[in-house]
Amino acid sequence: MTRSFQKLNEEKVFKDPVHRYIHVRDRLIWDLIGAPEFQRLRRIRQLGTTYLTFHGAEHSRFGHSLGVYEIARRVIDIFKYRNHWDDSETMITLCAALLHDVGHGPFSHSFEKVFGTNHEEYTQKIILGDTEIHRILEKQGSGFAQRVADVIGKTYPNRLVVSLISSQIDADRMDYLLRDAYFTGVSYGHFDMERIWRVMRTRDDQIVFKLSGMHAVEDYIMSRYQMYWQVYFHPVTRSAEVILTQILHRAKDLYQQGFRFKYLPHPLLKIFNGKITLHDYLKLDESVILYFFQVWQEEADPILSDLCYRFMNRRLFKYVEFTPALLDAKDRLSESFQAAGIDPKYYLEIDSSSNSPYDLYRPGEEGERQPIQLLMPDGTLHELSQESDVVGSITGMRRTDCKLYYPKDRILDLPKHSPHQKDIQRLLGI
Repeated sequence: MTRSFQKLNEEKVFKDPVHRYIHVRDRLIWDLIGAPEFQRLRRIRQLGTTYLTFHGAEHSRFGHSLGVYEIARRVIDIFKYRNHWDDSETMITLCAALLHDVGHGPFSHSFEKVFGTNHEEYTQKIILGDTEIHRILEKQGSGFAQRVADVIGKTYPNRLVVSLISSQIDADRMDYLLRDAYFTGVSYGHFDMERIWRVMRTRDDQIVFKLSGMHAVEDYIMSRYQMYWQVYFHPVTRSAEVILTQILHRAKDLYQQGFRFKYLPHPLLKIFNGKITLHDYLKLDESVILYFFQVWQEEADPILSDLCYRFMNRRLFKYVEFTPALLDAKDRLSESFQAAGIDPKYYLEIDSSSNSPYDLYRPGEEGERQPIQLLMPDGTLHELSQESDVVGSITGMRRTDCKLYYPKDRILDLPKHSPHQKDIQRLLGI
């Protein structure tokens, strides 16, 4: 029997630049939005350091999470209309859609890289831990929070619910492509989302697409490809990420060496020690991190001070393509940096970005996802790349871009005709 959830006396709406309006009709969703752990997402940017490349990219994970919820809500309404949806799964799905990013830390993936955290694991900890979100969910019955966490962890038994939140075409990806394109001001991420909704069908606990909608799906795949290479992996954004991660590494190294900070980063000490609790983690947001980056410009350590100045004032590293020749010269380059008084540990960084626009299902591989299936007129299912020449040409293709980042200004400031300067310039090809 389908459980009844309390409705609001009056529908709440959020004005949204992507979906026009986001509709909230359920008391449970409204209460989750008001929880402190969800409100924290207002203080975490959706695109990390991308605002230093595309100045409009100041949008938050709060807005994105609302957008994912709204897409899931609309798709569920479509499935209900076609009698292709079990209504007992509706609130589980909507809660998972809303909360799927609640575990992100400040500057998200850069933060994870330094401290070894995982936002999906923290999302589940927030849903299941001593939090307001957990208390709100458990009011719906014992075990309700665990079911939501299982959707996030992709262990929920109803695969249709999981695929709506996490698949090659899911509510998460659809929202972030459109939202990120809007706020960065680019045209690459646009695709016909409503057409995709119209051709969505369900079959064997998975979402499939009518053959007549194949071109809309192709457009979505190519939009995703373009966004990754034109926005998400933009080399200037990656330069900012390199400096950000080096700041965090330097601060952690100094703390462990017993350095006496003028501004001791109390909120970060437990994560420096690897003993952070969920309560401590939830205190971290980008306003906290940026505060310390601002004041650390005055620290006595010249490396920390310089890196923070660079980040706060957008004095970013330059880059060159990391070629096989540079790989062979990497040790010599590090030695020249060291001899010139520039610590290569913090000022010479290789950064690699890799993405596959569309992959077939490969059991056992990390991040495995089911392929996109097309529903043929005779009722059979064909994998997308079998029917689409466009997708077939890029299936399994993994493009990798590798760059070497360095402080060009420091090199140019070396004494003229310095042998170190000449050696570094020759090795870098600048």
